[in-house]
Amino acid sequence: MDRSLLISWYDVDANHRDEYLQWLHGSFLQKLMKRDSVLWAAHYEVRKYEIPSRVRPTRDPAVPRGNDFVLMLGAESSHVFAKPLDFFLNKDANCVDPDLTAEDRRMLALRKEVRTSIMTEEARVSGPSIAMRPDGGAPAPCIQLGSFCGNDMAAEEELLGWYARWRMPALSKLPGCVALRKMVSVAGWAHHGVMYEFESFDVRAAAMKEMAGLYPEMIEWTERCVPLLTHAHGSPHIGVRLWPAVV
Repeated sequence: MDRSLLISWYDVDANHRDEYLQWLHGSFLQKLMKRDSVLWAAHYEVRKYEIPSRVRPTRDPAVPRGNDFVLMLGAESSHVFAKPLDFFLNKDANCVDPDLTAEDRRMLALRKEVRTSIMTEEARVSGPSIAMRPDGGAPAPCIQLGSFCGNDMAAEEELLGWYARWRMPALSKLPGCVALRKMVSVAGWAHHGVMYEFESFDVRAAAMKEMAGLYPEMIEWTERCVPLLTHAHGSPHIGVRLWPAVV
């Protein structure tokens, strides 16, 4: 049912993080969950790593560079996000919203380099560990979230084949993988989004290394396809879930 996602990438200064997270996890996410048609909310902290050189980031200065946190909401349709969640698209949180308190506005204004996309699902596969996530629930404890644009029409066609004919079938068999969904943008900079879900951060690291050994014949295709894309700064982002708490 959760076929559309609102995804917000952003930074928060270190000296404000504790109070911001206490507010976000303690009250604001629960407030969002009470809104009509919002099925789930999830918040991730991004783990920084050395991104492969073949991954090309955008040089467009108009694209915000936030990549410390990722906040996501799930819904049945992208139309759910048409109006009630305007404050995600407003960097200074000055939009008109009767549900926002003065404290909400102050905390939302702490976000920097905010980039928000509304995406709808193109395709999905379940992995061997899908049983750990109930239908319609928040994504798994660890995600790998890519957001990017194809450089031209040929790149778009190559990307479609790469996911349909290899990447998604491969992840559906990869130990430790919970699910993978491929998305396209309804609003926001990136034309494409892809979210891999894993049991944990450590499981993801081991699984992605294993995949290269399981499918050596596809490495050449990957090396050819990935440079045809322009990623957001820091993409693909590896996130560890902060809320709901991992138990």
